[in-house]
Amino acid sequence: MTSAISERIPSGERREQILGAASLVFGERGYFGATTDQIARAAGISQPYVVRMFGSKENLFVEVLQRALDKLMVSFQSTIDDWKAEGSPVGEDGGDLHEIARRLGLAYVNLLEDRGILLSLMQAFAMGNDPVIGQRARDGFLGIYKMVRDQVGFSPDEARSFLAEGMLLNTLLGLKLPAEYGKDVCATEIIESTFRTKLQLVLDVAGENA
Repeated sequence: MTSAISERIPSGERREQILGAASLVFGERGYFGATTDQIARAAGISQPYVVRMFGSKENLFVEVLQRALDKLMVSFQSTIDDWKAEGSPVGEDGGDLHEIARRLGLAYVNLLEDRGILLSLMQAFAMGNDPVIGQRARDGFLGIYKMVRDQVGFSPDEARSFLAEGMLLNTLLGLKLPAEYGKDVCATEIIESTFRTKLQLVLDVAGENA
């Protein structure tokens, strides 16, 4: 019945349905801990259908990674374009690039609304030894670096700091530290310091995943 229902959905929608489910399953369980059967159940379709569409778990993971990178790059590009259209305003403290760094940070956190994207990116970044996934992950990471360096004008140190902030965010999510918010003083402090105005979004997502 599930397979029959899925056949009525346009191919593009089916693919996005599977990739969205796979993004969350891979993000939570990792590449080696996730199975195509788990992904199929999360997507509400049959496991053979997943294999028929993507061929292998590796191919599926690569597409999940590319989807995450594409969404991140589109979000960053839109944020940069809006900033430039406004005349590249500076931050309240007068720092040349503080305002765009703030906006990009908010855009990054907003990706949490598509559950699994940031966690699946972190899983991919941890697979540097894999000959296929590792290379795709390196290319994607450097693509983000080049965007903020060339289009925004970050210096190497500024780009490093910006990317380090993003990796800290991913680490806190991977540790499920938002679940400790209000329970542990140190967890509460670092979560508030990291997520700031997007704190409620993070806590809402953490509650959904509990």
